[in-house]
Amino acid sequence: MSTTDTGKTTDTGETREAADTGETTDTGTAQAAQEAQDARDLGAAGSQLSTAPVETAVPGSFGGMRGPGVAGWLAWSGREVLGWARWFWRQLTSMRVALILLFLLSLGAIPGSLIPQSGTDAVKVADFKDAHSVLGPIYDKLGLFHVYSSVWFSAIYILLFVSLIGCIVPRTWQFVGQLRGRPPGAPKRLTRLPAYATWRTDAEPEQVREAALTVLKQHRFRAHVDGNAVAAEKGYLREAGNLIFHIALIVLLVAFAWGQLFKSEGNKLIVEGGGFSNTLSQYDDFKSGNLFSDDDLTPFSFDLKNFTGTYERSGPNKGTPRTYQAELTYSEGAYGKEKKTTVKVNEPLEIGDSKVYLVSHGYAPVVTVRDGKDNVVYRDAVPMLPLDSNVTSQGAIKVMDGYKNAQGRSEQLGFAAFFVPTFAGAGKGDMFSVFPALDYPVLALSGYHGSLGVNSGIPQNVYQLDTSKMKQFKDAKGDILKKRLLPGETMQLPNGAGSITFEKDVKEWAGFQVAQQPGSVSALAGAFAAIFGLAGSLFIQRRRVWVRATTGADGVTVVEMAGLGRSESAKLPEELGDLAALVHEQAPTKADEPAEPAEDEPHPDAEPPVPAAEGAENK
Repeated sequence: MSTTDTGKTTDTGETREAADTGETTDTGTAQAAQEAQDARDLGAAGSQLSTAPVETAVPGSFGGMRGPGVAGWLAWSGREVLGWARWFWRQLTSMRVALILLFLLSLGAIPGSLIPQSGTDAVKVADFKDAHSVLGPIYDKLGLFHVYSSVWFSAIYILLFVSLIGCIVPRTWQFVGQLRGRPPGAPKRLTRLPAYATWRTDAEPEQVREAALTVLKQHRFRAHVDGNAVAAEKGYLREAGNLIFHIALIVLLVAFAWGQLFKSEGNKLIVEGGGFSNTLSQYDDFKSGNLFSDDDLTPFSFDLKNFTGTYERSGPNKGTPRTYQAELTYSEGAYGKEKKTTVKVNEPLEIGDSKVYLVSHGYAPVVTVRDGKDNVVYRDAVPMLPLDSNVTSQGAIKVMDGYKNAQGRSEQLGFAAFFVPTFAGAGKGDMFSVFPALDYPVLALSGYHGSLGVNSGIPQNVYQLDTSKMKQFKDAKGDILKKRLLPGETMQLPNGAGSITFEKDVKEWAGFQVAQQPGSVSALAGAFAAIFGLAGSLFIQRRRVWVRATTGADGVTVVEMAGLGRSESAKLPEELGDLAALVHEQAPTKADEPAEPAEDEPHPDAEPPVPAAEGAENK
């Protein structure tokens, strides 16, 4: 049995000698003629190994011959427009254009990650425009502050979507047709295929074909007898993986678009003992997709019962959180039964389509403000915003109603506050914390009186004071009134204006993010499907094998086996050799018969003649 790994190559190096003219062979013409001859020899055997569309060149004119008159011009114009439209559609639905669009989509997402986006943080966008007077207007005109909703990004997105659908639909139908059909018959000359094996056997051709059919089916080939040969094919999962990959891309595009259009995301800071109901008015900040409506909010509510945070006390990771968890009671719907749960970092509470994440933490010292007559005009836990990892915090205390000064006039009070859970100690620098736990809490205050500006209708930051219409309290020496308070201590305001007390109770607050992201499960499924589909299209080879058994001129059966793959691979000759060995076991090579000895040649079993003695006479 002989096995040959042949290639479809043409020896273009040979020249034809011409004694008179010295001309050389046109190697390009010869190679083209050889390729055409190979294609005719393969016929259907080499076709449909892929469902990829055939690339077509742009002809000079689609309209053909133009008829006389206006009618002829209109008919020619119609054919021309239709021809170009078909050509553009073939280009748009080609894999090359799809890959280009996918690359452009990836490039377009880069500025969306590097440049602040108005849908995510409008404050940073405003700061960027203020800091970059030249780039700001340019970026704004190019839509770089809202990349994912810009016209050019949407155009790339839609074109990619159309390209993938236009590519997948015809290839899917073609692939279904291939699955319903049978492997094509053997070409005329199997010796031209990349992998080839042949031998002679005493077995009948029908026996050889039956043995080959059994062997190929045992190796999961789709095989059938076609004339004097067995045709088999394997590796359909390669094209199935390719189609799955592109369908998964469409699923990803649809899921991302759906998620962006119907998403919602809001944040809420809740102090221990406080609660939240999932309505727009309850959020501190809220943003959503273009097609989101208030009715899409999942109805639920929850209360923060307790927050627990523990930290490393020593070592290189000192101050690193060990425990961050919020104990909640929640209910679904307006009349749902209360349930208890614990929300941790990366372990959100899931209610319907919404997820409640724990995203931040801080402290809320309880303060009491009294007027000059010792009446309590304000008592509440005031959330402070952390400035560093040790929870050095700042905030504002605003007394908007109920306060009257020593003269009996209504005024508003404001206090700029700094809070540290673990004070470094007097004389050890500025007001900062050395540890995030409540080991040595201190509250530093400075007071103002006048108008907070809250009645002007302009939104204000609740954690900052607008002191443009306020005066600062000063002590008897004319210095600015400020003081550091320990829990239980009080700062007296001058001239009988009242007092403010830092109560011994320090509460903790937790920041929650309520996110509703439809399509995330579909996007995850599409991502996994794309990975598996791509792996199948890369590592599975589609190939065809033919086994031909015919009776030779001398009555001996000649067996030929050949293989053809979609792409050149060293595994194809190896696989063909393994299959040929299995077929050869049931149809072994015919043993060569010994030749008849010639009359003048001695028989191999005859005794050699004894030489005559020296001087003897031959008779």
